[in-house]
Amino acid sequence: MTGLMDKIEFLLVGTAFMMILMGLGVTVIIPRIDSWNKRFFTVFFMDLTLYGLFGITELLVRDRPGMTALLNICYYFESLLASILIPMLTVYLLHCCGEDPRSSRLFRIVAALYAVFFIMVSISPFTPLFYSSDPENYLIRGPLYILMIALIDVILIHNLCGLIRRRNKLSKRYYYAFLVCFLPMTAAMLIHLFINVFTFFAICLSVCALSMFTLILSDQIHNYMHQQREIAHQRASIMVLQMRPHFIHNTMTSIYYLCGQDPQKARQVTLDFNTYLRKNFNAIVSEEPVSFSEELEHTQAYLAVEQAQFEDQLFVDFDIPHTSFCVPPLTLQPIVENAVKHGMDPESDPLRVSIRTRKTDSGSEIIVEDNGSGFDPAEDSEPNHALANIRQRLEMMCGGKLAVMPREGGGTVVKVTIP
Repeated sequence: MTGLMDKIEFLLVGTAFMMILMGLGVTVIIPRIDSWNKRFFTVFFMDLTLYGLFGITELLVRDRPGMTALLNICYYFESLLASILIPMLTVYLLHCCGEDPRSSRLFRIVAALYAVFFIMVSISPFTPLFYSSDPENYLIRGPLYILMIALIDVILIHNLCGLIRRRNKLSKRYYYAFLVCFLPMTAAMLIHLFINVFTFFAICLSVCALSMFTLILSDQIHNYMHQQREIAHQRASIMVLQMRPHFIHNTMTSIYYLCGQDPQKARQVTLDFNTYLRKNFNAIVSEEPVSFSEELEHTQAYLAVEQAQFEDQLFVDFDIPHTSFCVPPLTLQPIVENAVKHGMDPESDPLRVSIRTRKTDSGSEIIVEDNGSGFDPAEDSEPNHALANIRQRLEMMCGGKLAVMPREGGGTVVKVTIP
């Protein structure tokens, strides 16, 4: 039975060691992690790596006679390396809360208690008061061993209480990561007051390492997603700033002539054009999805301006029974503008654009259909670049999808799905 437990312990320590090495490697190679975190996690995982090396050495020499001196060295460094992680986590907790450890009461208490513990660990190899080894190389507790473990328990409990008091200063992600670090280790050390649970404590350290490793990866994913949202937002802003000059010129020219021919219509086109411009520039500063009704108002203002210029060339059909959902700004309007811009041909039949919405079991759908000349979705063309921008922002901001397909009888169908 003892041999089986040794094999299980060796497997657990070896697995934890490989995971710790992976954490160290990721910390070193990640380019976007800031210098403070890179230094902290490098030291953190290097400490765990050394702890793992001494743990594996202990397992290898435990059953070999004449290795008592080496075994005691392993016990000493395992105790030291494992314990130093606890004040390190205190420093990291305070750093994440924006507190200076030098002026923190929590850190001063932890540092004072750890200093006493460090003194005990430092003299432990030279006296049996704390621990010694039996003829079979297994640890025997000394009369002061419980005091040494109790000090670590007090430090862990202080850290746990400090974490709970500061929970409002941390995101849920960080709060739960620290809980995963402190709770198992505290439980393990409380049990260790009464019985030896070295394997359990090694598992708890592995869980702590996994928690910190997950925190690093989640930070990188969060930063990447934020960066992608920023890129999508900048592209939307560029779309606004790259409004077709000839569209603005034609609109102003139309308004100029309408002022003499039909002043009432000129006023309406001016109002529609003003709405179109206002919605465009509002989209630059909008970082959250907007109501479909607002996006529809933007599209209708654009179409009203276009129809004032192409009265007999552009016809629009609306079938919109469902509007109670949100979309990224500049979703519907650029799709419709794309259809008008690339479907309008004065020498062909009038362009007909259909805009429909419907509620489905999985969410909402927007369908924009035109009878224009169409285009190949596989080509590297201007329409595809515009739609690719919309597709990316849909995915990033609301998990939506955009599909482009040819229309039966000629033209294009664009379908937007919002979950």
